[in-house]
Amino acid sequence: MADTLLENGIVVTVNARSEVFSPGYIFIQGDRITEVGAGQMPEILRGRAGRVVDAAGKIIMPGLINAHVHVFQTFVRGLADDQPLLQWLENIVWPVFSHMTQEDVYLAALVGMIENIHGGATALIDNHYVHISPFSDDAVCRAAVNTGIRYQLARGWADTNYHAALMESPDRIFEEMARLHDTWHGQADGRLRVAFGPLIPWGCTDSSMLRMYALAQQWGTMIQMHTAETQAEVTMNVAARGKRHVQWLADLGILGPHFMLVHAVWLDEKEIEVVAKSGATVVHCPVSNMFLASGIAPVVELRRLGVPVGLATDGQACNNGQEMIDLLKWTANLHKVRSNDPLALSAEEILRMACMDGARAFGEPKLLGSLEAGKKADLILVDASASRMMSGLNPSSTVVNFATSNDVDTVIVNGEIIMEDKRLIQMDEDAVLAEARHARQRLLWRAGIISA
Repeated sequence: MADTLLENGIVVTVNARSEVFSPGYIFIQGDRITEVGAGQMPEILRGRAGRVVDAAGKIIMPGLINAHVHVFQTFVRGLADDQPLLQWLENIVWPVFSHMTQEDVYLAALVGMIENIHGGATALIDNHYVHISPFSDDAVCRAAVNTGIRYQLARGWADTNYHAALMESPDRIFEEMARLHDTWHGQADGRLRVAFGPLIPWGCTDSSMLRMYALAQQWGTMIQMHTAETQAEVTMNVAARGKRHVQWLADLGILGPHFMLVHAVWLDEKEIEVVAKSGATVVHCPVSNMFLASGIAPVVELRRLGVPVGLATDGQACNNGQEMIDLLKWTANLHKVRSNDPLALSAEEILRMACMDGARAFGEPKLLGSLEAGKKADLILVDASASRMMSGLNPSSTVVNFATSNDVDTVIVNGEIIMEDKRLIQMDEDAVLAEARHARQRLLWRAGIISA
């Protein structure tokens, strides 16, 4: 792996001081950033670079962290538009996913990861809950290895009240988790991690949640759960357990810095305080919440109490896109209109959510999320040459308010360039997409969604 120098670009560090160097440079040795500075790199150091990338006209920034996805959902995109969450699950998601083979999962995951890379994501947390075919979890891990993205498998599970074909016994859940942890955790030069992904409160028993927590503590792994996504689900939990979602988790004793609350739309004031005191991270999926009409998460209130709030696209079936860089503007504007305050979230705050708070969700805040010496070399170059990018003097605002996935030019993960000039290096995208289209057609035919 050659040492790499990126020079002449606008460096948006997203560090604690929100420093911007225009122009600036980044020096990468192996998988780490070793130098970040303003102006030109000293010649005595410049001579050490095995590769020099001229980033003139580009913004260099940390890679975005997509903190909650379901990459296998690329194969059901557009099939369940204009339906609420529970109806969408019953009519489309469960029937189709019950017919997915291991190869379907692999191809769908490849497509999803390619989309994430083009959208500026260098890392993603994938809540994968389709285990019909043996080793489907291994299939998404293989896809991550082959695309070069940083990947956390939050293995989804439900052991009660769920679609029968997707439900598992507790013993199977934890046997598979142990196997996956032994097989994949820390693989691909540390790019892969394995975490727990209990699906929803109404699909997980108390006993299995406690068993999961003990293992997560033993292994030092993260936990991600859909929480308070819809008002109906909260009502279901109150009826079944006498408690709202967050209070239930708190009373079980499993909330903490290792826990990700995905969505967290329907939180009351007490729950917001409980989350803040616990140190848990919230993962905000604004486009998914709008698309399914689930509601608007109290992001401003959470952040006011110091809760880290990462950003995510959610799955393709309930977003239709995986472009993290496009999500930034949606997030900013949604919370401005919700609070009737144009200052609700600044561009710098949005980038911090997408990068540093995403790193908290990933479980690697000391290694990811900002451009600083000692951190992993996960970064992107955003082409600022388009006319819409001539927006002003604040490059953070330029990225948040004007950039789209079409502007993501280069993606570097773990010090390796995996996309350059807007094309992936490690695979033939056109061939993958052609194979995926055929596989999707066959899947929809088997599931009875389309006729032969």
